[in-house]
Amino acid sequence: MLAGGIGRIFHWSLVAGFLVAYVSGDEWDNLHIQVGYVVAGLIAFRLLWGLVGPRYARFSDFVYRPSRVLSYLRDTIAFRARRYLGHNPAGGAMVVALLAMIAVICGTGYLMTTDAFWGVEWVEEAHEVAVNATLVLIAAHIAGVLVASWEHSENLVRAMITGRKRSR
Repeated sequence: MLAGGIGRIFHWSLVAGFLVAYVSGDEWDNLHIQVGYVVAGLIAFRLLWGLVGPRYARFSDFVYRPSRVLSYLRDTIAFRARRYLGHNPAGGAMVVALLAMIAVICGTGYLMTTDAFWGVEWVEEAHEVAVNATLVLIAAHIAGVLVASWEHSENLVRAMITGRKRSR
């Protein structure tokens, strides 16, 4: 139960951190930078947790070949996708995509605070593109959660809050 609690705390902390960083981006530089460091720490933690954490948190449990992800998406469209207790193949791909994109945001954000890259246009543009791409991924993630909840007749949002998901 503790391990699942850590996963949920990570998830909702990342949601809050991204939201605060997004809202503070143009107005409150100091808050934006500090929250960026917190988010970077969360990403580093999740990468480690993905290697040594419990079964359903490990990348080895939910990172699949692209062909398997595409097959799962086809099955979802046909409303016959297999149900998973952990992340399904599409959810696993989304975890990897979001972690990678948020890492790019953190990296470019950090570069913008250094003397070497302060005011460098391509770094600022890369940061902004990564933020916008992450917003698209977040929308797709939410849509995927809603579709999977509907397809499998379970509330995945509630499961991410309570830590309880039916076992069958």
